[in-house]
Amino acid sequence: MINANLVWIAFFAPLAACVLITLFFLKCKTSSSLIAIAGILTSFVCSCLVFTQIFQTNPPAELQQSLSWISIDSLTINFGFLINPLAIMMLLIVTGVGSAIFIYSRGYMDEDPSAPRFFAYLSLFAFSMIGIVLSNNFIQLFIFWELVGLSSYLLIGFWYAKPSAADAGVKAFMVNRLSDFGFLCGIILLWSVSDIGSGRSFQFTNLMPVIAHIDPHMLTIIGLLLFCGVVGKSAQVPLHVWLIDAMEGPTPVSALIHAATMVAAGIYLLARTFFIFEPSTTALTIIAYTGAITSLMAAILAVAENDIKRILAYSTLSQLGLMVMALGLGGPMQGMYHLTTHAFFKALLFLGAGSVIYALHHEQNIWNMQGLLKKMPVTGITFLIGTLALCGIFPLSGFWSKDGILALAYTNNTVLYLIAATASGLTAFYMGRLFFVAFWGDAPASRHGAHNHEIHESPAVMTLPLIVLAILSAIGGYIGIPHYLFPQEAPESLNMRVALISSVVALLGLGFAYMIYGKRTASDPLVTKLGVFYTVLQNKFYFDIVYAWYVDNIQQNVALALFRIENGIIDRAIIDGIANLARVGGKAFRYLQNGIVQSYALVFVLGAVLLFLFLIKSYTLIFVVGIVPLLLFLLLA
Repeated sequence: MINANLVWIAFFAPLAACVLITLFFLKCKTSSSLIAIAGILTSFVCSCLVFTQIFQTNPPAELQQSLSWISIDSLTINFGFLINPLAIMMLLIVTGVGSAIFIYSRGYMDEDPSAPRFFAYLSLFAFSMIGIVLSNNFIQLFIFWELVGLSSYLLIGFWYAKPSAADAGVKAFMVNRLSDFGFLCGIILLWSVSDIGSGRSFQFTNLMPVIAHIDPHMLTIIGLLLFCGVVGKSAQVPLHVWLIDAMEGPTPVSALIHAATMVAAGIYLLARTFFIFEPSTTALTIIAYTGAITSLMAAILAVAENDIKRILAYSTLSQLGLMVMALGLGGPMQGMYHLTTHAFFKALLFLGAGSVIYALHHEQNIWNMQGLLKKMPVTGITFLIGTLALCGIFPLSGFWSKDGILALAYTNNTVLYLIAATASGLTAFYMGRLFFVAFWGDAPASRHGAHNHEIHESPAVMTLPLIVLAILSAIGGYIGIPHYLFPQEAPESLNMRVALISSVVALLGLGFAYMIYGKRTASDPLVTKLGVFYTVLQNKFYFDIVYAWYVDNIQQNVALALFRIENGIIDRAIIDGIANLARVGGKAFRYLQNGIVQSYALVFVLGAVLLFLFLIKSYTLIFVVGIVPLLLFLLLA
């Protein structure tokens, strides 16, 4: 039996922390961080207790609880939660990995005077994501979906005095508003066609039985509109451009966005509502190819990136693409499995990058690092574990989850398998490049001396979360995650051919990286080897340039033209015209009020005559006998 009170506590604990910090502790760094950590840990503990209760029965228990919120005629919207194996596993990811990031943030933000505001935003972010996970209907989910967008805007632009950070926050917010418009249209369209006997509904459980009765073409349109939300939140092509710039925020924010919250929301939405997408082959095909293209493109771009956080951001894009591809191939289990293990090692990698940035006084260029493994052994070793897990090296967690996706593609679509395998090989190469440039070898000559001795390992409050996440990255593939996510499905056996090929590809990628970067070079050898193509990569395939040109030359001109239409035609001709007509008419009729009784009597007689002529339908006499004298009277009055 699931204790509903535990679910509600897990739901609202981070919100309570956010409110407390905002109202009472915005001047106290220590208290604000402890309250935020207490809030997320409370959610995590409650989630663990609910997890044990769900899996005490076979099949696992499920609980839905709703409170009446809005009821207008046939429109009914509830506020509640739906907790099942999929939701509880996602909740554990958000609160568990989130707890590690919150604790790490206490050390990372220790010197920032605005740390209390940061922890308030962080708690709001966690509450918003928990709301998405637990929502049992589309309207509630959309509200929390938008709250996640607001929270990300606040956190990405946290250092708002820095223009690039402020612009990145606005960019993330605007791109997601564009995609969310399509998402909202899909929700409304689904509701409008879901009236199959029992009335329309936004509830997931009420929608499941009616999906089979909806026209297949309409269902494809609905699925693609809902997928628009995924394209924005999970940064798929062509709306991927915000995620790289999101690295302008503090590193714990990057870890939270990339590992446990924002970008994971899109994958979770696809899995949660997979019953809508499953009947439409067209929608699933578009989803699969969108994910595959995103995965390959991001892996290619990461090869030429020099910022440590942006390299990891591209790797997130690439892995998200693999997850979306898995969902498009009909594998929600494989997609969610990889999302789960990815949360472990991607949080580890971002927090490891933050540890390096902290030690190097906010240096992020990998070419200004090198030799960090000897200076920062805990950070370096845990970062290596995360790197190998991301590359899919046996027996770490990434091997099991990534190979599940590759095996699915190998069985269903050869083209997608080749794209995914290529992206995986590139992942091993650029992650090897990052590790060998930043951590391998001895410190460069420019860092010898006093400055070199200043570099030391981060404090325990930052390294302990790294160790915990490294352990999860190593063993995460063994803890039965697919069974917990989808207990009704039979466990998949390992495809040995796919596993062997992917392992060889990953080792080749790491080997090539060592051959090129194992020995320190003054600059990146790829600059000369790739030639013009390197410039293309540096410009990110010109997506941002094209979008900027579109905004400056098309959108702004269209907006200006519409403004002129509004100002010249709507405002002046129509609105002002009606006002002027009323003014002129009032001025004309004012002459009728002359105070002469004889004039009023004449108007009364003419009115009576006009009414009589109208009743007998003599329109010519109306004009001759009625209108002409009236006009003459007005002119002579």
